Amino acid sequence: MSAGSDPVRAAASDAGKARRIAARRRRLRRWLILTLLLAAGAGAAGWWYTRPGPAAVAGPATIEVARGDIADLVSALGTLQPVSYVDVGAQISGQLQRLHVKIGDQVTRGQLLAEIDSRVLQSRVQTDRAELERLRGVLAQQQAQRALAEAQSRRQQTMFATNATSRDALDTAMAAVRVLDAQITQTQAQLVGQQSVLNADETSLSYTRIAAPMDGTVISVTAVQGQTLNANQTAPILLRIADLTTMTVATQVSEADQPRLSIGMPVWFHTLGRPDRRYESRLRQIYPTPEVVNNVVLYSALFDVANEDGALLPQMSAQVFFVRASAPDVLIVPVSALSAARGAGGRRTVQVLSDGEIVTRNVEIGASDRINVEIRSGLAAGDRVVIGPGDAARTPGRPAARTPRL
Repeated sequence: MSAGSDPVRAAASDAGKARRIAARRRRLRRWLILTLLLAAGAGAAGWWYTRPGPAAVAGPATIEVARGDIADLVSALGTLQPVSYVDVGAQISGQLQRLHVKIGDQVTRGQLLAEIDSRVLQSRVQTDRAELERLRGVLAQQQAQRALAEAQSRRQQTMFATNATSRDALDTAMAAVRVLDAQITQTQAQLVGQQSVLNADETSLSYTRIAAPMDGTVISVTAVQGQTLNANQTAPILLRIADLTTMTVATQVSEADQPRLSIGMPVWFHTLGRPDRRYESRLRQIYPTPEVVNNVVLYSALFDVANEDGALLPQMSAQVFFVRASAPDVLIVPVSALSAARGAGGRRTVQVLSDGEIVTRNVEIGASDRINVEIRSGLAAGDRVVIGPGDAARTPGRPAARTPRL
């Protein structure tokens, strides 16, 4: 083989390689185009099978007229307090020697509750009595002297009538009677004053024995045995006695709800600990002066409730409902079913689905709890009233699935 043939073979080999590379590129391009076409076809098929079907025929949302209980209520939170109670304090200063009761004890009016050290007051009373006796002795002495002076004055008058004594002696005897009368009057006044002092000290001494001012239950004790009480400025409180047979519920209602309340209206409540037990009463009082809490104007409304079994205790919280109107076992429909406008006599209208058609009826309404309303006339149990637009075939906001085409 000649040397000149090598370049020719090399050129032919290079040309073959180029053709093979070009062929591979064409095959790769065809596979890419085919892959893209298959993906596009699959996407189109998926869209076709899952696309929403024709919109279902929309129908009105209705609800059946039924019977039930309804009440127009004003709710509030309340706190229980005894209807009557008294804070028992000390009227004198001294050491609390004995405390005869504890929290929870039942006491009766006049029962001894506590004793304060009385030794100083007992000494003062003894001194007052001694002084009173001394003044009585002085008065007796003065009265005896007056009797003597009166007798001497009479003798001087008899002697003066017979000129047996001088005018000066007669005047002296008569003056002695008048002086003793003045001394007796002064002593009698001192006796009255001393008796008053004795009475005051005896009263103070009686304050060392503190008695119950009413029947009730000891609900708090703020003093301890051995404590020194200072009653010079304010009366120190020892304990509180309350009558727990009747409790007062004090509630706070907003200024928006206050005009909706009236004295004597029914009210019921339950405590937080016993939501299953219902207590009933009537509104007794609404305070005219409000309380402002965090810029919210609140009015106090009070009512009383019997507490024979003692289940209600002070400071319990109560969920209270004032009943403005109530209607048991009546026809009720949602408030949303009523027309906004009122007709003659305050009547309203509702739309009723009857035999596939929607008709309008006039109704007379009664009590409402802001969700449901009482229907007094115009509807019957079982009627279906329209409460708003709806869709009989699908849930609003979610398209119905389409059956794939085969």
